[in-house]
Amino acid sequence: MTTHDDNQPGGAETPPDDAKLRGLLDKLDEAVGLLDAARDFAKPGKLPRVLDTARRVLLQEGGAAALETRAQTLEQAGVFAGSDWETPQYLLPTLTTHALKSPDPNTVVIEALSELRLLAVAKGEYLHTAISAEQAHHYLTQVMAINLWLLFGTPSEAERETQGRLATIPRHLFRHLAERIGYEHIIDSLIEEIWRILEQRPIQVEPVKQMITQIALCQANPEIDLGASGQGADRLVSSLFGPTRACREDPGIEVYRERLASMDSAALQGEATGFARAMHDTGLVSPYHPVLLRHLLDHGDHLLAEALGLSATGRDCLLCYRELVSALIRGGVHPATPQAVYGLALMLERGILYQPPVAPAMWRQLGLTLSEWSQARLNLAFGEAVSPRARLLEGVLCMLGQPLGVGQGNNPTCQSARALSMWAYNDPDYLLQMVAWAARDDEIIMHFEGQPISSMASSGGVAQTLPMDLDAVSLIVVPHLDRIYAEMGRRCIGRDGDPHRWVNPEFHGWWAGRGFRINVDVATGQLHEPETFLRHFYASYHPYYNGNQPLIHPQPAGIAVTDSAARFIGWHAITILRVNLDPSDVMRVYFFNPNNDSGQNWGDGIKVSTADHGERFGEASLPFEQFASRLYIFHYDPLERGELAEITQAELDRVIGYIHRSWGADRVPPNELQADEGPDAP
Repeated sequence: MTTHDDNQPGGAETPPDDAKLRGLLDKLDEAVGLLDAARDFAKPGKLPRVLDTARRVLLQEGGAAALETRAQTLEQAGVFAGSDWETPQYLLPTLTTHALKSPDPNTVVIEALSELRLLAVAKGEYLHTAISAEQAHHYLTQVMAINLWLLFGTPSEAERETQGRLATIPRHLFRHLAERIGYEHIIDSLIEEIWRILEQRPIQVEPVKQMITQIALCQANPEIDLGASGQGADRLVSSLFGPTRACREDPGIEVYRERLASMDSAALQGEATGFARAMHDTGLVSPYHPVLLRHLLDHGDHLLAEALGLSATGRDCLLCYRELVSALIRGGVHPATPQAVYGLALMLERGILYQPPVAPAMWRQLGLTLSEWSQARLNLAFGEAVSPRARLLEGVLCMLGQPLGVGQGNNPTCQSARALSMWAYNDPDYLLQMVAWAARDDEIIMHFEGQPISSMASSGGVAQTLPMDLDAVSLIVVPHLDRIYAEMGRRCIGRDGDPHRWVNPEFHGWWAGRGFRINVDVATGQLHEPETFLRHFYASYHPYYNGNQPLIHPQPAGIAVTDSAARFIGWHAITILRVNLDPSDVMRVYFFNPNNDSGQNWGDGIKVSTADHGERFGEASLPFEQFASRLYIFHYDPLERGELAEITQAELDRVIGYIHRSWGADRVPPNELQADEGPDAP
């Protein structure tokens, strides 16, 4: 996170060695000068150059701070003239979300410039005639609370599809706003958002840790008066910086290690219990926790199990594989890799070491020789505080313990992320084999209809650049999987129908059903027999219509992603995990979404839930009808019950109504245009 010196006007000045940013600012100043000098009728012709250069500035670290210092000059030159942003006193915070998500670069840039203008006003650097500093401050506080998602993680699937690299501008902007306006003004909203994300138990928690660190700094700063806000932050802050009595004041790793050396068994028991409770409450692990765990290797199995917070299942697994667990702690659990503790605990709870190939594969992982390319990638992404092998081992433990915590980052690689999650969930030794091939050999070979496909011999994948914003396992494996997936798709060129019919079972595993249904005509893009599609889906997945048969293996599926206005965004890969009644006796589909944050509003009253409806960590869910309305591809076993479900026409009409009011609105064949009269029809 960039830091700024608030004693300088507009935050930090441009670093003297940042030649690229300096060059862009020189070009911007020149363009603004030309705009300012132009007559009113000529200004529209000068504005595109200003906005394009400002866009390039905003993509640079420190760009937002530099533009803040130029806010008054930009406005006086006429950047906002004739637009909705010309009258800041009438701007509505709720409308900023749509502007910042816009696929139009000029809309995103002018919204960012407007926020920076109001920031300058709020900080007293720009005395505006239409809005006071207090009004500007209040406006920005509301904007930040409404758009908290911009302070967390990576762009969503919708943003990636519509904005591309443009999606990084709002994030640079909001980091700058948060540092300048002050986290204390959005602290309560931040805390609520942090808990919402942690409920999903993601593997990558660095963005969350950064936010908690900011909260801790606010609490520790005597110049910041949090007032009544931030009361729910204590558990979050303590989980990272002082979960137990011996590290309550965050004394530092070496001091804590010395304290452990002088503790008796009762004190160690207290430390173990405190760490385990904090870890399982939040999904976050303090850097002090690995210090305790390594210390307890010489103090018996009971305290080790306590420190990991294990149930009887996990404790039995620990006792059966004591030597392996000790080696995993020594090899992968360090203060710089604290989340490995949580991954290890959940892996033991899953009992997957009892599967015959898994323990030997973990021994192989411990001694795996990484290629130079793999080592360089891991060091570049995570630094060199620990060895690349230890960093990768942490990633392996986390993925095996949290198979539903995998995220695709800001990359169009949902298929590869879904595959990694599915293998960790359903076939962990196969995942470990993939990791070994990719990390050691720089090559993965998979087979498509009997023919080998090498990741090194295949041309480019879906992602145009090598992804970096991933967990350690994904960082190494996803580039290979992405190329193989794309090559499988290329080998389907010329076939009738959707290539996922053949690619998904070959790519994901034998358990992906060979039966295939799609409700979109590939050639025209129009809806194709949605009623038959839905009847087959109900017959295959709904317990009331499939003989009450639970789903045995996770199944790949495709959804039509829509935004909060129910407008079509794009196609997206998910995994159907199970179909069950929730605590309120509503039949729900529980699924895995690899897009980093599953809690989304898909419009028309469809809000994806991640908690409070019977979800397990990492699951998303929707009522069966609502899920079916966004489904466009599913797989099934053609040898299982395949009769069309006898569901009521009223229920079918409700689902098709959802489709027609959202992603299917402009996909209805001409002969079906009168099929849906809308939700309020008499």
